[in-house]
Amino acid sequence: MLAPETSAYRDAMARLGAAVNIVTTGTLENPVGFTASAVCSVTDSPPTLLVCLNRTSRARQAFHEGSALCVNVLASTQKELSNLFASPNSMQERFAAGHWTALATGAPVLEEAVASFDCKISQIVEVGTHSVMFGAVQAIRTHETAHGLVYFNRMYHALPIPSLKGTK
Repeated sequence: MLAPETSAYRDAMARLGAAVNIVTTGTLENPVGFTASAVCSVTDSPPTLLVCLNRTSRARQAFHEGSALCVNVLASTQKELSNLFASPNSMQERFAAGHWTALATGAPVLEEAVASFDCKISQIVEVGTHSVMFGAVQAIRTHETAHGLVYFNRMYHALPIPSLKGTK
Protein backbone atom coordinates (compact mmCIF):
# COMPACT_ATOMS: atom_id res chain seq x y z
CA MET A 1 0.00 0.00 0.00
CA LEU A 2 1.34 3.42 -0.95
CA ALA A 3 1.58 6.28 1.52
CA PRO A 4 -0.82 9.19 0.95
CA GLU A 5 0.41 12.16 -1.05
CA THR A 6 1.85 14.97 1.09
CA SER A 7 -0.82 17.43 -0.08
CA ALA A 8 -3.66 15.00 0.74
CA TYR A 9 -2.17 14.43 4.19
CA ARG A 10 -1.85 18.18 4.84
CA ASP A 11 -5.42 18.81 3.64
CA ALA A 12 -6.77 16.12 5.96
CA MET A 13 -4.68 17.36 8.90
CA ALA A 14 -6.16 20.85 8.37
CA ARG A 15 -9.44 19.25 9.52
CA LEU A 16 -7.87 18.34 12.87
CA GLY A 17 -8.54 21.35 15.07
CA ALA A 18 -5.78 22.31 17.49
CA ALA A 19 -5.06 24.93 20.11
CA VAL A 20 -2.78 27.76 18.99
CA ASN A 21 0.35 28.17 21.09
CA ILE A 22 3.49 30.25 21.29
CA VAL A 23 6.37 28.05 22.39
CA THR A 24 9.34 29.82 23.96
CA THR A 25 12.83 29.13 25.25
CA GLY A 26 15.80 31.18 26.35
CA THR A 27 15.45 33.99 28.87
CA LEU A 28 13.63 37.30 29.12
CA GLU A 29 16.89 38.95 28.00
CA ASN A 30 17.44 36.57 25.06
CA PRO A 31 14.05 35.08 24.14
CA VAL A 32 13.25 32.70 21.28
CA GLY A 33 9.76 31.62 20.24
CA PHE A 34 7.51 30.32 17.48
CA THR A 35 3.83 29.56 16.84
CA ALA A 36 2.79 25.91 17.10
CA SER A 37 -0.37 23.87 16.90
CA ALA A 38 1.43 20.52 17.13
CA VAL A 39 1.35 20.33 20.94
CA CYS A 40 -0.27 17.63 23.05
CA SER A 41 -0.25 15.98 26.43
CA VAL A 42 1.82 12.82 26.77
CA THR A 43 1.08 11.81 30.37
CA ASP A 44 -0.12 13.37 33.62
CA SER A 45 2.21 11.33 35.81
CA PRO A 46 4.73 12.87 35.57
CA PRO A 47 3.11 15.83 33.78
CA THR A 48 4.67 15.77 30.30
CA LEU A 49 3.76 17.28 26.95
CA LEU A 50 5.25 17.27 23.49
CA VAL A 51 5.86 19.98 20.91
CA CYS A 52 6.78 19.48 17.25
CA LEU A 53 9.17 21.95 15.61
CA ASN A 54 10.17 21.96 11.95
CA ARG A 55 13.84 21.06 11.58
CA THR A 56 14.34 24.03 9.21
CA SER A 57 13.08 26.54 11.79
CA ARG A 58 15.58 29.20 12.82
CA ALA A 59 14.34 28.72 16.41
CA ARG A 60 15.37 25.05 16.46
CA GLN A 61 18.97 25.51 17.56
CA ALA A 62 17.95 27.47 20.67
CA PHE A 63 15.73 24.60 21.81
CA HIS A 64 18.53 22.11 21.23
CA GLU A 65 20.96 24.27 23.23
CA GLY A 66 18.63 25.12 26.10
CA SER A 67 16.89 22.88 28.56
CA ALA A 68 13.64 24.84 28.92
CA LEU A 69 10.51 25.44 26.91
CA CYS A 70 7.21 27.10 27.73
CA VAL A 71 3.95 26.37 25.92
CA ASN A 72 1.74 29.47 26.03
CA VAL A 73 -1.84 28.62 24.96
CA LEU A 74 -3.27 31.63 23.16
CA ALA A 75 -6.58 33.36 23.85
CA SER A 76 -9.11 34.22 21.15
CA THR A 77 -7.90 37.84 21.21
CA GLN A 78 -4.32 36.86 20.30
CA LYS A 79 -4.58 35.96 16.59
CA GLU A 80 -2.20 38.80 15.68
CA LEU A 81 0.36 37.52 18.19
CA SER A 82 0.12 34.07 16.63
CA ASN A 83 0.76 35.53 13.18
CA LEU A 84 3.65 37.64 14.49
CA PHE A 85 5.41 34.57 15.95
CA ALA A 86 4.81 32.64 12.70
CA SER A 87 6.31 35.45 10.60
CA PRO A 88 9.92 36.03 9.50
CA ASN A 89 10.16 38.92 12.01
CA SER A 90 13.10 39.03 14.39
CA MET A 91 12.81 37.64 17.90
CA GLN A 92 13.09 41.20 19.22
CA GLU A 93 10.06 42.23 17.14
CA ARG A 94 8.10 39.16 18.22
CA PHE A 95 8.68 39.64 21.94
CA ALA A 96 7.94 43.39 21.79
CA ALA A 97 4.26 42.35 21.74
CA GLY A 98 2.57 40.94 24.85
CA HIS A 99 3.76 40.99 28.45
CA TRP A 100 6.44 38.46 29.30
CA THR A 101 7.53 37.10 32.69
CA ALA A 102 9.21 33.89 33.83
CA LEU A 103 8.29 30.98 36.10
CA ALA A 104 10.46 28.05 37.25
CA THR A 105 12.71 27.49 34.21
CA GLY A 106 13.29 31.10 33.19
CA ALA A 107 11.74 30.62 29.72
CA PRO A 108 9.47 33.51 28.66
CA VAL A 109 5.86 33.15 29.84
CA LEU A 110 3.07 35.16 28.21
CA GLU A 111 1.06 36.77 31.01
CA GLU A 112 -2.14 36.97 28.93
CA ALA A 113 -2.11 33.29 27.86
CA VAL A 114 -5.07 31.00 28.60
CA ALA A 115 -2.55 28.60 30.13
CA SER A 116 1.24 28.38 30.28
CA PHE A 117 3.17 25.14 30.78
CA ASP A 118 6.74 25.86 31.90
CA CYS A 119 8.86 22.79 31.11
CA LYS A 120 12.33 21.30 31.14
CA ILE A 121 13.10 19.49 27.90
CA SER A 122 13.58 15.84 28.81
CA GLN A 123 14.13 14.42 25.33
CA ILE A 124 14.22 15.42 21.66
CA VAL A 125 13.45 12.87 18.97
CA GLU A 126 14.02 13.58 15.28
CA VAL A 127 11.16 12.29 13.11
CA GLY A 128 11.09 13.10 9.40
CA THR A 129 10.98 16.86 8.93
CA HIS A 130 10.41 17.66 12.62
CA SER A 131 12.02 17.60 16.06
CA VAL A 132 9.65 16.24 18.70
CA MET A 133 10.48 17.86 22.02
CA PHE A 134 9.23 16.30 25.25
CA GLY A 135 8.75 18.72 28.15
CA ALA A 136 8.50 17.77 31.81
CA VAL A 137 6.16 20.36 33.32
CA GLN A 138 7.73 22.35 36.17
CA ALA A 139 5.10 25.08 36.64
CA ILE A 140 1.65 26.02 35.33
CA ARG A 141 -0.21 29.34 35.11
CA THR A 142 -3.87 29.59 33.97
CA HIS A 143 -6.43 32.31 33.32
CA GLU A 144 -9.94 30.98 33.86
CA THR A 145 -11.77 33.82 32.08
CA ALA A 146 -9.95 33.80 28.73
CA HIS A 147 -11.62 32.39 25.62
CA GLY A 148 -9.57 29.81 23.71
CA LEU A 149 -8.21 29.96 20.16
CA VAL A 150 -8.07 27.00 17.78
CA TYR A 151 -6.84 26.56 14.24
CA PHE A 152 -9.15 24.49 12.03
CA ASN A 153 -9.42 24.25 8.23
CA ARG A 154 -6.60 26.84 7.90
CA MET A 155 -8.53 29.47 9.88
CA TYR A 156 -8.64 30.74 13.46
CA HIS A 157 -11.76 30.09 15.54
CA ALA A 158 -12.63 31.42 19.00
CA LEU A 159 -13.79 29.00 21.67
CA PRO A 160 -16.23 30.22 24.31
CA ILE A 161 -15.75 29.55 27.98
CA PRO A 162 -18.24 26.79 28.86
CA SER A 163 -20.88 27.69 31.39
CA LEU A 164 -20.45 25.82 34.64
CA LYS A 165 -24.00 26.52 35.79
CA GLY A 166 -25.88 23.37 36.66
CA THR A 167 -22.82 21.10 36.52
CA LYS A 168 -21.56 19.09 39.44
